[in-house]
Amino acid sequence: MTTLVEAYDTLLLDLDGVVYLGDHAVPAAPEALEKARKGGVRLAFVTNNASRTPAAIAQHLRRLGVSAAPEDVVTSAQAAARLVAEHVPAGSAVLIVGGMGLRAAVRAHGLRPVTTALDGPAAVIQGIWDRLSYGLIAEGTLAVRQGAWFVAANGDATMPTGRGELPGNGAMSRVIAAATGVEPVVAGKPEPPLHRESVIRTGAERPLIVGDRLDTDIEGATRAGVDSLLVLTGVTGPLDLLTAAPAHRPTHIAADLSGLHARVPGVRHGSSGWTCGGWTAVWEGGRLSVSGDGDRVDGLRAACAATWEAAGDGRADEDAVKAVPTALGF
Repeated sequence: MTTLVEAYDTLLLDLDGVVYLGDHAVPAAPEALEKARKGGVRLAFVTNNASRTPAAIAQHLRRLGVSAAPEDVVTSAQAAARLVAEHVPAGSAVLIVGGMGLRAAVRAHGLRPVTTALDGPAAVIQGIWDRLSYGLIAEGTLAVRQGAWFVAANGDATMPTGRGELPGNGAMSRVIAAATGVEPVVAGKPEPPLHRESVIRTGAERPLIVGDRLDTDIEGATRAGVDSLLVLTGVTGPLDLLTAAPAHRPTHIAADLSGLHARVPGVRHGSSGWTCGGWTAVWEGGRLSVSGDGDRVDGLRAACAATWEAAGDGRADEDAVKAVPTALGF
């Protein structure tokens, strides 16, 4: 039985909730990533956050003890800039409703970032930025009303921080959408452009997408036909996993990034139910129950397998599985 990471040549890693939370590294993340790198696995840090440049993100990672260079970082800003560059003439003005990450990405593709609709931009790109102003949103609104192509770096309604979940770009971009009646084209996860950008930049042949969100990281992997790992250090909790729709069901589950190097026992289906490690999950009287001991994540793996089989193409009834996380010690 080999470790999980040995089956892949590249890790496409989400950042917020996976590698760090705000100014702090997620426990075990730096050590697990360094071990993977030394084992010959390529690391790419793939983020829906478009506010900072790859150089700034790499510097942040190094401060937290994670080896990273700017070329190891792939952002939704880069994916959005490539998407726009493929649809508008070279040198076109692009109105940036966001920060330096978007401006730098647009320049790198030979486009001209502007901040006013008076420049007649061919496109508007919006990304999260903590200094986003009403004035800049208003300019974006005017430009979209005048016919500029509207692109959102990502559609995340929230983003995890050390203080909790804050409004994300998906929430902020609704202002321009509501004011214009124009829905943005989204570049970030789970839409294909960011995954495409990641593969172009890394040359990955056997990638593993690692994330903490079902509706972005895991759905993006499902849509791309790529294996995924869900870590329980960010947004998603055990009950979310148990009631996940088919597109949101990860290939692998781990408590944190140290799970990359674990020899994970397989999940097996027998006459007594679904088993993994020292745990068994079985349906009784329309409800799922778990029994056993050992690593609680093994119990969650067994419970998810049992629930997803029973739910098929639908979602499990929350009442039927809601006692499982507590029984497992989550």
